[in-house]
Amino acid sequence: MVVHRNTWQRDRVREALSDASGFVSAQTLYATLRDDDTGIGLATVYRALAGLAAQGEADSLQSPEGENLFRACTSPGHHHHLICRSCGLTVEIAATDVEQWAQRTAAAHGFTEAEHVVDIFGLCASCAAAPASA
Repeated sequence: MVVHRNTWQRDRVREALSDASGFVSAQTLYATLRDDDTGIGLATVYRALAGLAAQGEADSLQSPEGENLFRACTSPGHHHHLICRSCGLTVEIAATDVEQWAQRTAAAHGFTEAEHVVDIFGLCASCAAAPASA
């Protein structure tokens, strides 16, 4: 297990991530920290986010465009997300059927200790109901 030192920079990244609404990129978080004149570099932001995600303090997912996004984790343990492509609303969900399918599929192919990531992107009810021209 890798132990991540708890530095003031890591604490500041954790705080900025908690203040962010929804998932944000490392670049966006870095811009916020730069605007706050923290002196924290982009590489430090990336390392801190990776460490927070590894320790379960941050959720990490890949956007449909392939960018890694992060947010402060609100639920302990393994979970999945429903994410609105328009407004970014995120709902954490338990997906028992997905968990069982993943384990069965892995076992059927001789795999053990299988892990998976499932994030579902769509439109939330509010965005879906909004006029297309808005």
